Amino acid sequence: MSRPPPVVIDNGTGYTKMGYAGNSDPQYILPTAIATAPTAAGASGAGAAKNLASKRGIEDLDFFIGDEAMSNAKTYNLQYPIRHGQIDNWDLMERYWEQSIFKYLRCEPEDHHFLLTEPPLNAPENREYTAEIFFESFNVPGMYIAVQAVLALAASWRYNKENAGSLTGTVIDSGDGVTHIIPVAEGYVIGSSIKHIPIAGRDITYFVQQLLRERGEPIPPEDSLEVAKRIKEMYSYVCPDIAREFRKYEQEPLKFIKQHEFQHSITKQSYTVDVGYERFLGPEVFFNPEIASPDFFTPLPDTLDQVIQSCPVDTRRGLYKNIVLSGGSTMYKDMGKRLQRDLKKQVDTRVALAEQLSGGHLKAKEVEVNVISHKKQRYAVWFGGSLLADTAEFYQVCHTKKDYEEHGPSIARHNRVFGSVM
Repeated sequence: MSRPPPVVIDNGTGYTKMGYAGNSDPQYILPTAIATAPTAAGASGAGAAKNLASKRGIEDLDFFIGDEAMSNAKTYNLQYPIRHGQIDNWDLMERYWEQSIFKYLRCEPEDHHFLLTEPPLNAPENREYTAEIFFESFNVPGMYIAVQAVLALAASWRYNKENAGSLTGTVIDSGDGVTHIIPVAEGYVIGSSIKHIPIAGRDITYFVQQLLRERGEPIPPEDSLEVAKRIKEMYSYVCPDIAREFRKYEQEPLKFIKQHEFQHSITKQSYTVDVGYERFLGPEVFFNPEIASPDFFTPLPDTLDQVIQSCPVDTRRGLYKNIVLSGGSTMYKDMGKRLQRDLKKQVDTRVALAEQLSGGHLKAKEVEVNVISHKKQRYAVWFGGSLLADTAEFYQVCHTKKDYEEHGPSIARHNRVFGSVM
């Protein structure tokens, strides 16, 4: 009798991707948001306490997640249980998982193994809390908590034949709330070299919103953020040279400046917005952060180079050779091309300088720099989880309900990584 397929859930700051192992796309992609019923604050004193007590059981069930949470935001309290990749409110997160499993995936958790994801440098206590919820509340037979970067590397195998099966590479994971650069050697994250960049999708949306506002586009205030987000997702691209791009727009405005029609969210009236320089200025924040951020000035290629240079010397060539993009904020057209070009320039300059300083005695072998973009980039972490949970080895590395009952939640502190099985 065949086992039911494992469930793969990737909870991100902005969106949660969930579905069954073996599929190429997640079944559901929902905002990681939960709308809970407002408490009876209008009642007073003992009456309020009694009122709350009598409704307690019902209130716990009165909540919405994902798109339903967004549409009920006016009458319910909208909250985000994950901030900057880390779970911020465990009670809300448990409720979110509950509806994800029962209402959306419609599965009996006791029948399925689960693969969950975690950000780099996740606190071991967080893994314990997660194990506790899944083994105690949902009674799952087995679970594995995988590092997002390792799954993103696995997701690139299908599109990168040269490094297929390799768990050595550098992952640039940029979602809605945070961007991480994570070096992975043989399936193990080099924790001391991870760098966090305070620029991600949400920051670019705010920057595009600011540019539109400064230009005086006729956008109603209540639609401002949503319009900026749509423009960013539909029209943005990475340009090779910002000065040349400005000249192109000035010389041929009709060719490059687009017009998009939006509908007012309340009155349903149509209005037209010109989409101009923000098309390339939004993603340019990664390469020239000073245009949007007063606190952070290091371009993404420089940070990437610093990360790899801080790793053990024998891993560096492998890390340059397999740079994998992951997450929705790496989906801009030509982002991989620009990143590869800028990084290659830095690496070649360093090699040439080393040769020069050696007085011609040293002839270094060229360092291969390869940035991999692929179709599954947006959901790379989920797709990598789906591939790996679909293997027979997955069941061997899972923490089981029996282990949990014998040793407690501390079993989740150590994860056996796919690269080190057997």
